[in-house]
Amino acid sequence: MRAWIVDDTGIPKKGTHSVGVARQYCGQLGKTDNCQVAVSLSLATDFASLPIAYRLYLPEEWAADRARCAKAGVPEEVGFQTKTRIALDQIRAGVEAGVRLGVVLADAGFGNGLEFRDELTGMKLEYAVGVLSTTSVWPEGEGPLPPQEWSGRGRPPRRLRRDEEHQPVRVKELALEHQDRFRRLTWREGTKGKLSGRFLARRVRSAHRDYRLDEVRDEEWLLIEWPEGAPEPTKYFLSTLPRKTALKRLVETVKLRWRIEHDYEELKQELGLTHYEGRGWRGFHHHATLAIAAYAFLVAERGLFSPSGVGRGAPPLKAARLPRGFRPRGSPDPA
Repeated sequence: MRAWIVDDTGIPKKGTHSVGVARQYCGQLGKTDNCQVAVSLSLATDFASLPIAYRLYLPEEWAADRARCAKAGVPEEVGFQTKTRIALDQIRAGVEAGVRLGVVLADAGFGNGLEFRDELTGMKLEYAVGVLSTTSVWPEGEGPLPPQEWSGRGRPPRRLRRDEEHQPVRVKELALEHQDRFRRLTWREGTKGKLSGRFLARRVRSAHRDYRLDEVRDEEWLLIEWPEGAPEPTKYFLSTLPRKTALKRLVETVKLRWRIEHDYEELKQELGLTHYEGRGWRGFHHHATLAIAAYAFLVAERGLFSPSGVGRGAPPLKAARLPRGFRPRGSPDPA
């Protein structure tokens, strides 16, 4: 399996002068605090992953203060961009550079935005992204009402519509209606044993503001995770993987996002990604580039020699031939 994983990561930072620092959510701390945030794009397979794009998110308060930006060395052409827009630019650059394509994975912070999903489809990329429980959809076989009949005067109506009785449902409501259809599946082996959960997949159409459209949106997959013993589902995903995709394959795909969490853990704890003490734009990205380059070397070495990779794409390990006349140290003389 190949995937492109979109994510953002927070770097705790004190003071107010470091480029991009502001009070914002920091995943490393699990709360809103003073930090810098970077958006990244990673390539991933079942056995390895690596960030290939890494860009600092510049909050609006920073982008609006050009004197502050100049002092921190922010290029004049760099203005405010949402994290979603930064991620889409990174993905588009990857496509234009000819990077081998994969299904795009992202959490609800990115995936819940219709703009993000529509632009991925426009680039002919498949996705499997998180959405919120309040996301509205049309169940399989349903959709918005066709345009009103033309009265013969003015322009013929073209937009889809709804009425009081014909409305989409929220994904949480759909999950509760089918709670007896969830299946238990195992998706991989974790450090503490097999990872498994209860899942349901349904075909749906996204209903977000479709009353402004002229054509019905295509169907896609809605994947729902409801852990055993939980009072309600905990995660929802929309995916444009093919209609014949098996439930297990859907689950394995969305769960591949764990690799980016693993990458950031190693980059921060082992390779010093968060140890940058400068304040400037160029230094921030230069430091990250070196940390990621070092990590790329480790990933390449592991791909060649890690025992876990044998038989899964990495070359098999072979014992070296012993030289003629070899005698282990301390062994008795064969004579």
